[in-house]
Amino acid sequence: MLDLLYEADRPTRIDLPAAVAERYPGDVGFERPRTVANFVSTLDGVVAIPGVARANRLIADENDDDRFVMGLLRAVADTILIGSGTLQGSPGGLWTAESAYPEIGVAWAELRQAQGMPDLPGLAVVTGSGMIDPAHPAFERGAMVVTTDQGARVLRGRLPAASEVVPVCEGPLVDMRLALQAVRKEGREVVVAEAGPHVMGSMLAEGLVDELFLTLSPLVAGRSETATRLGFAEGTELLPGLRVAGTLVGARRQGSHLFLHYDLG
Repeated sequence: MLDLLYEADRPTRIDLPAAVAERYPGDVGFERPRTVANFVSTLDGVVAIPGVARANRLIADENDDDRFVMGLLRAVADTILIGSGTLQGSPGGLWTAESAYPEIGVAWAELRQAQGMPDLPGLAVVTGSGMIDPAHPAFERGAMVVTTDQGARVLRGRLPAASEVVPVCEGPLVDMRLALQAVRKEGREVVVAEAGPHVMGSMLAEGLVDELFLTLSPLVAGRSETATRLGFAEGTELLPGLRVAGTLVGARRQGSHLFLHYDLG
């Protein structure tokens, strides 16, 4: 169970099933539309270690409540947004609340039903090149692939019928503002971004992230000249030219892990 340390008074509150409320004191709820990012980071700011299997679990120090919070955010999301790197790194991933934290799968279903939401959140996959595996099980489940004109040509006729390809720009990179617009045209207003650091860096630079959930793990990852270790905003420089600052609206603790919630608006 998480200990509630601080929570700002916010107007968006939802009723949580008992199995969820007993694990998550306080509340979760979002204005609409809203884009919400979720990361787990070491004390020294590492969120990804390319080439290391299950690196997110390693960074989280196998923390049970980090999986729970991921499940909670997926349970209240209209759509989960990921990049092609995240897709490739999770060959069996389905990006549902139950796949993150299956221990209370019934409660996740109750939460979505109480909000009048479909059984599963939508899934949006961002790829500029279209070089993704059409056999990934997420496409059988159903996904919107947001891509460039070139990416759409590469993917033409290759995905299962449950999924669709939506080109939003010429490329070579996907314009993330247009990507979000394409998702929201489907009526999906609360987007939880589980994309990697480069997609997130682009979104932050464009002012496209409204809220951030950041699990701070007590581990120190370290860095060297020969190993790539990433923070959650890569590929773009913000300071000193651009000030992206968060207002703390929630803080919870479990052992030596901190679960922080910032409003970036």
